[in-house]
Amino acid sequence: MSESTNEVPLGLRRWFVVHFAADMVFGIPLLIAPEWFLSAFGWQTVDPITSRLVGAALMGIGIESLLGRNGGVEKFIGMLNLKIIWSLSAVFGIGLGIGFGGPDTAWMFLAIFAAFCGLWTTYRIKLARRRA
Repeated sequence: MSESTNEVPLGLRRWFVVHFAADMVFGIPLLIAPEWFLSAFGWQTVDPITSRLVGAALMGIGIESLLGRNGGVEKFIGMLNLKIIWSLSAVFGIGLGIGFGGPDTAWMFLAIFAAFCGLWTTYRIKLARRRA
């Protein structure tokens, strides 16, 4: 099947732009001022290096979402696979953190990552069906 941009739903392209914006909203402060940013969400202890690595990952995924939003279906499949793995791993990690006494606001982050995981998985399945 060709890499025609017509194979990628417009809604998915728009979600990639929304995801870019969300990743920047969280990624930039995590990269620049993680202690200040996370303390606003109830974190008592912040590892600035790990927090900055998360910020860098968010920015990398978000920026690639924006850059790749006009690509073909193969590019979207690769990015969706990455986004599913990232968000599912984040849900697992945040869930473990909550289980070990993380702040109550961690539930909000768990919900955000779970929602994106569901969204990306839904679109990944749709693209697979279109290609079948």
